[in-house]
Amino acid sequence: MGPQAAKSYPGQRLVKPAGPEAERARQEIDYGRRGVAGYVFGAFQPATGAALTLTYERRTTVNWVDFLGKVEAWIDPAVERVYAVLDNLNIHSAPDVLLFSLLHPRWEFVFQPKYAAYLNLIEPWWKVLRSLALKGRRFEAWAEIEQAVERATAYWNDHKHPFVWGRRRRHRPRQCLGVATVPKATAI
Repeated sequence: MGPQAAKSYPGQRLVKPAGPEAERARQEIDYGRRGVAGYVFGAFQPATGAALTLTYERRTTVNWVDFLGKVEAWIDPAVERVYAVLDNLNIHSAPDVLLFSLLHPRWEFVFQPKYAAYLNLIEPWWKVLRSLALKGRRFEAWAEIEQAVERATAYWNDHKHPFVWGRRRRHRPRQCLGVATVPKATAI
């Protein structure tokens, strides 16, 4: 999910006016990051909607291979093929990751083209996780973010459903085919 830091994540809050001469909405000044920043690694099964997230203080090859090992244990052994869609970050193609793929032949790493983040199907789910875990909250330490991400992932997994990508379909009134209305004519 990229680097996350202990800071304020603005959300949508309604401000009710206090009378005819309402004052401006005020927010406490936030001077940015506090303490250690970290990274959230995630895996997602779109067919079931199940998700796994783990937090690490650094984005290193060792942490990435550790995460892949935990994903391997998380995925059902009956699954014959695992496709990991990745961006072109250097740790995703490090020699240790290649050794991991040799030890686990059911894994196949699919690298998306540069500047095509929309092809990575986990990106919309990251947006959902950010809104569940971070939006509208203020964090003082990295441990608070870790707890929030863990609770949000547990909430998601308790209410999981198959994930469908694309725009949300808006309700449209049903159209009756073959039935036309007479235009309203004005009498002169």
